Amino acid sequence: MPLSERENSVLAGIRDWESKLYSYEPNDLELVYDKSLERSFSLLPEEAQQQFFSALDSWLFHLHALIQGSQLQMDAKERILTAGRVFHSDIETIGDLKALNIDQLQYIAQQQIARHRLYSFAQGGIAGTGSSLMLGADIPAMAVINLRAVQLIAMTYGFEVNTPYEMMSSLKVFHAATLPPRMQGSSWEELMYELQNQEEFYFYEGKEDLTDITWVEQPMKQLFKAMAIYFFRKKSVQGIPFISMAIGAGANYQLTRKVTDFAHKYYKMRYLQEKKKRS
Repeated sequence: MPLSERENSVLAGIRDWESKLYSYEPNDLELVYDKSLERSFSLLPEEAQQQFFSALDSWLFHLHALIQGSQLQMDAKERILTAGRVFHSDIETIGDLKALNIDQLQYIAQQQIARHRLYSFAQGGIAGTGSSLMLGADIPAMAVINLRAVQLIAMTYGFEVNTPYEMMSSLKVFHAATLPPRMQGSSWEELMYELQNQEEFYFYEGKEDLTDITWVEQPMKQLFKAMAIYFFRKKSVQGIPFISMAIGAGANYQLTRKVTDFAHKYYKMRYLQEKKKRS
């Protein structure tokens, strides 16, 4: 069916964001950082680099599967379906959510987004206390929170993440969302290309490698954040390290905000494109 006036307005908003993504110009500091990172990694043997990124990919795949099959995620899925039934009582499966209009889906998605941004904020604050255990758990915890958020946004728009294609696309969305802005344009373009050239959406036919040297910047930022927390952890007021907690909470919130914004636009685009194809 043809898109409504409201849906065309949402699509125009995504196109405007997309054009800004493509036109992003990195500054001199970002270019210098890229070259220094590449130079550092080039010192490692090629086989060691391949093993490192292969292990990272494997970790993300297993983490995705663990989250997707968890009872916590099953409960969240049921909450999404229950929210959908408020607007359409006949909804039984995730795929049925595509019967809702764009504003109803955005409302349900925003509930998931707000909840996970709060989780990230709280996780950052806890890590910001400076506890070695909490700092060590911060990167895995943030991976879980953000991967889970991407999965739930996908389900909100009617895309079940337990098929090979949807699993791979959600991982690629997570990967692209965590890249620096100067690299997101090419990743978004690749995601759009795969959507347009995929004949069926069950088996994945594209490139299965996820991480590479471009993705290392995000873990590096997490390490810098941990160093800042460690440095400020003893600067406390009445025994509470407010500065380090603010650093942790703020950094984690901004990361989840970036991931959820990117993922939300991707799945809105998929929903709108599928609706146009059905017309």
